[in-house]
Amino acid sequence: MRLDDCLTRAAGIWPDRPATCYRGRSRTWRQVHADVSTLAAGLRTLGVAAGDRVALLGSNSDRYLDCFFAASWLGALVVPLNTRLAPAELETCLWDSGASVLAADDTAPGVTAGLAGDLPELRHLVHIGEAPAPEGFLAIEDVAGGKACDRAGGGGDMAAGIFYTGGTTGEPKGVVLTHDNLLANAWHMLPALGWSEDTVFLHAAPMFHAADICCLVAVSVVAGRHVILPRFDAGNVVRAIEENGVTALGLVPTMISALTTALDGRPLPTLATMLYGGSPMPEELIARTRRALPRVRLWQAYGQTEAAPGLTLLPPERHEPGPASKSRSAGQPLPGCEVTIRDPLTGAEPPRGEIGEICGRGDNVMRGYWRKPELTGRALRDGWLHTGDCGYLDNDGFLYVAGRLDDMIITGGENVHPAEVENVICQHPAVAEAAVIGVPDDHWGQRVHAVIVLRPENGPGIGGLVEFCRGRLAGYKCPRTVEIREALPKTGAGKADKKRLAARIPADE
Repeated sequence: MRLDDCLTRAAGIWPDRPATCYRGRSRTWRQVHADVSTLAAGLRTLGVAAGDRVALLGSNSDRYLDCFFAASWLGALVVPLNTRLAPAELETCLWDSGASVLAADDTAPGVTAGLAGDLPELRHLVHIGEAPAPEGFLAIEDVAGGKACDRAGGGGDMAAGIFYTGGTTGEPKGVVLTHDNLLANAWHMLPALGWSEDTVFLHAAPMFHAADICCLVAVSVVAGRHVILPRFDAGNVVRAIEENGVTALGLVPTMISALTTALDGRPLPTLATMLYGGSPMPEELIARTRRALPRVRLWQAYGQTEAAPGLTLLPPERHEPGPASKSRSAGQPLPGCEVTIRDPLTGAEPPRGEIGEICGRGDNVMRGYWRKPELTGRALRDGWLHTGDCGYLDNDGFLYVAGRLDDMIITGGENVHPAEVENVICQHPAVAEAAVIGVPDDHWGQRVHAVIVLRPENGPGIGGLVEFCRGRLAGYKCPRTVEIREALPKTGAGKADKKRLAARIPADE
């Protein structure tokens, strides 16, 4: 199969059902199918052919969705770019991918017609924003203004997209995902979540991220409805849910925290499913979310871009307090996925409960990294994807994620996994967010340093945090220094950016 088969099926079975809603602009599946086919035809006149790369840079929109599927229609590879990358990093991704077309909106930072002169393979800039097309750009209305075109061949194990990851830690790596990878992960998720043609999904997390793209594909597979916000804003999310009868959305825990604050007692009766990932939710936030939205079922997903992206899922009943609770875990492997733990040095599988590197396999695992055979060989070994995350499996097969192998803090010869410390800190009633990093220390080698954001009602300071941790953690794991900030710098996926924290970069730079 191929990604754009979703559109053909939806338009054939439910042609007049609502498909997308963005800024008051609504379309049926028949109209989406027509718009994607004419956009594909326009891109073909620009020279886009099977195997070419079409890059996307911008906020969420219905036109972003169209470009995603139009690339598939032509047998081309879509290249979603992180809008938070610096211009030099974006240029690196465009150069590395060899994109021949860049579709960008009004918010695209540092993108001008001059880019094409520095990137010989980039032949056309297409404007997908709401304002008039700037100089050097073709308006999407002009590109998509002709007749539809036939679909190219391909699909299956052919590459569908290049998804760049690691741009804040060095040279970006392009994860090559096939049609089968992306469709397999959608099919892995659908039976558990129970989504159908009646699902109304809200895209508030960034659509360039593999997690939201998984939801984009899954909802399209079942011909549900996409409600799209340009970006996350808690107040706008509440209004969009109420006005559109949203039944499902996917967020990261920091977004859920902001959402529960913005609710102000509003019940959101249509919302049934909240999918989250990026990190486990602090138990206090789970409890607060349950109080604010008692009808909503929480699902935690764990994975990474290289797995398209899901590997495990934690169902709602395992979030509930009590002896059956597994709320600190990331769940069990999805149907179609396998997860194991390996010693990062020997490759041996340790006993249950011991920490090692998390490895996974399934039809959703990437083909490899774009033009990086050595990195591919390191990540894909012995039939497994080596995630670079560390964690353990309990006796029931639930996965517990301890953090990145390269984030591990070694203090006085002891290993400290930041996620474990963060989970405890976030149980303190005054803490809204926390990130733990290792900082150089003359005596210990590294010391555990906590950067926290306080709840607004708790004023400028916090007392007793270290003592609070000592009652719940071994002494060497407790933070030796604590820093209070108004906000944490975030990655494009909404997670705390620990590289920027370590470099002492403020959140607003």
